[in-house]
Amino acid sequence: MRRRAGFLLFLSVLSLGSVSAQISYSIPEEMAKGSVVGNIAQDLGLDVKRLKSGKARIYTGEGTEYVELNKERGLLVIKERIDREALCAQTTPCALDFQIILENPMQFYSITVEITDINDNNPEFKKSEIKFDINELAHIGSKFVLEKAIDADVGINGLQGYSLSGSDIFRLNPYKIGSSSNLEMVLKKSLDRERQDSVSLVLTALDGGNLQLSGTIQITVTVIDANDNAPVCSQAEYKTSVRENASKGAVLATVSASDADEGPHGHITFSISNSAADYSGLFQIDKENGELRLMGKLDYEKFQHYEIDVQALDEGGNSDVCKVMIEILDTNDNPPVINIMSTSSIVIEDVKIGTVVTMMNIQDPDSNENGKVNCVLDDGAHFKISSSSNNFFTLITDSELDRELSSEYNITVTCSDEGVPSLSSSVTLTLQISDVNDNAPVFERSSYEAYIVENNTPGLSIFTVKATDADWNQNARVSYILEDSSVNGVPVSSYVSVSADSGVIHAVRSLDYEHIKDFHFRVKAQDGGSPPLSSNVTVKILIQDQNDNPPQVLYPVQTGGSVVAEMVPRSADVGYLVTKVVAVDVDSGQNAWLSYKLQKATDRALFEVGLQNGEIRTIRQVSDKDAVKQRLTVIVEDNGQPSRSATVIVNVAVADSFPEVLSEFTDFTHDKEYKDNLTFYLVLALAVVSFLFITCLVVIISVKIYRWRQSRILYQSKLPVIPYYPPRYSDTLGTGTLPHVYNYEVCRTTDSRKSDCKFGRAGSQNVLIMEPSSTGTMQRIQSDRNILDEPDSPLECQP
Repeated sequence: MRRRAGFLLFLSVLSLGSVSAQISYSIPEEMAKGSVVGNIAQDLGLDVKRLKSGKARIYTGEGTEYVELNKERGLLVIKERIDREALCAQTTPCALDFQIILENPMQFYSITVEITDINDNNPEFKKSEIKFDINELAHIGSKFVLEKAIDADVGINGLQGYSLSGSDIFRLNPYKIGSSSNLEMVLKKSLDRERQDSVSLVLTALDGGNLQLSGTIQITVTVIDANDNAPVCSQAEYKTSVRENASKGAVLATVSASDADEGPHGHITFSISNSAADYSGLFQIDKENGELRLMGKLDYEKFQHYEIDVQALDEGGNSDVCKVMIEILDTNDNPPVINIMSTSSIVIEDVKIGTVVTMMNIQDPDSNENGKVNCVLDDGAHFKISSSSNNFFTLITDSELDRELSSEYNITVTCSDEGVPSLSSSVTLTLQISDVNDNAPVFERSSYEAYIVENNTPGLSIFTVKATDADWNQNARVSYILEDSSVNGVPVSSYVSVSADSGVIHAVRSLDYEHIKDFHFRVKAQDGGSPPLSSNVTVKILIQDQNDNPPQVLYPVQTGGSVVAEMVPRSADVGYLVTKVVAVDVDSGQNAWLSYKLQKATDRALFEVGLQNGEIRTIRQVSDKDAVKQRLTVIVEDNGQPSRSATVIVNVAVADSFPEVLSEFTDFTHDKEYKDNLTFYLVLALAVVSFLFITCLVVIISVKIYRWRQSRILYQSKLPVIPYYPPRYSDTLGTGTLPHVYNYEVCRTTDSRKSDCKFGRAGSQNVLIMEPSSTGTMQRIQSDRNILDEPDSPLECQP
């Protein structure tokens, strides 16, 4: 086969100064050493002298150098034999990537050489013979899985098809499960062991090259008796996933199959078969229970997907096949590798912004997020790192440098992947830096929301806004300023204030939810640099409601002078809607949830109030015995803590005619007025009686004090007691002048000043009795004459 170096050239000019161009070539595999890949000098537009003066060299990283640079002629030539199958296996397209680096000035170019396949491999079977034991009762259409051939070539040169010869009893049936092609042999005609106890077939595998290559395998079918049911897999395809760091012995999947036969013919064993690659050392299946276990070490960087054919075989030779598709999940087990392609050890202080200081190549063999690499600097005030192309990073100056402020600085470049946990590598470079105020304060949130309960105390701390500044020292010192704005025409500073140092926001006044439910303003964070940088954030204050408003009754309307009554006919049934109490609460949320209760009623057994809707309904049949006038007191409560309430009086008239209602409620009005007047007069009478009682008490005390003083004067005078006889009376017994006899009974206590005197009625004895203990005197008073004129009148005297 004639081999020529043909190439497909693609030229693209990039904008970065460190990468000038990217070249792509295409060559077939197996080219001889020294074969020309392409004229790189011509394709890049470079002079051969530039290759020499720039010390042009090929950079491949840690890979094998298959291509070398002939600087004398400006050509890329084959250095080592290239076998596409050994280099890329089944991966397409297969390409070599390397870079050509020049110095003075520093440049590099990315080169891609695609390796195309040639038809240099025959299809091959792993075995020389396939044997089947097939029961003579096997049904037409029974399937027998055949071993697939392996062709290392790809594309049209790879395996294209099969043919079966030697008998017309079987036919080939190629099929696919997932992305994998499979092959099975299907029984076309019934088997008869008595006629033919074995069948010999030849399976041929063909590729699609111009010079078509093939491979064959002998198939021997032995016909056996009585096993007329083949195993059936529970699933045609099993899918599972496992991490590449899974431990040895881990169960990946469990394959199951069933066989309708009994005894030995129904006993199923499992085995791994029909795999394009040899997985026997990596996976193992338990032939009895079908558990597929990991027996080796997985490496995602080598293989990301496995497709394993598991054969379920009974002792009669019947079988079924299912596919186990194993997806290998990448784990972050490879840290990034930092390769310094070129670096400058000294950077002058007046270097221009954007100058390349270091070029680095970062490699991470992991995939997806685990292979994505981000590089950061430990201090990026004057330098930054950027990605010029895939896996290539450059460290460039980002601002002017000043050697007088800092002569040198060890800056560390850290490259981390995005795996969990993240792995990283670092390299330290010596660079000149100085700090400038180039970072504005950044708030922790893009906006803030805070809640405050209404009726708060002025000066209450609501919450704190926080901003940070990436700069150092004074440049990172943040001050907080409340920007001017208004809330409902009032300056926001009359509502809140902001602490300049801590960012604490205080309430200036007590807030009322019913007046304002929320408002927003802006806070500016300004650093201490010169000139200062700042940023601002929007703050929204939401006022939370308190239960500070009682319910308000809208219906029935309470009037001062007139009585409003709801009429209920005496024929009203149970559940008759009398009226509905309507109330509202200006609070919100559960503070405005209202409930209605019947507090008092003329007849509680007649009416009820709906707890939620305030509807007043009858709870029994109205009867003639029910009073016309019904007075209900309904209390309306909200659901706040503590709850607030309002009461309303509902007058109900149980009657069928309006005149009856009118007369009753006219009396009711008069009764009400009478009761109101009666209350007034009762209060007035109570006040008068109290005044009179106090007055009498004062008079009595005064009289008692006066009498006590008079009796004390008599006690101290020691005068004798002299009876007094009126001159117009004479003694009937001849010894006196009194026409009647009088008894004088003097009753004294041990204290003569507190004695009582009693003049008894006329008696039949002329006796004057005085207690022996008495030592006091009795003085006759002229006014007693009138009393003595009435002989039957007693006299009682008390001091």
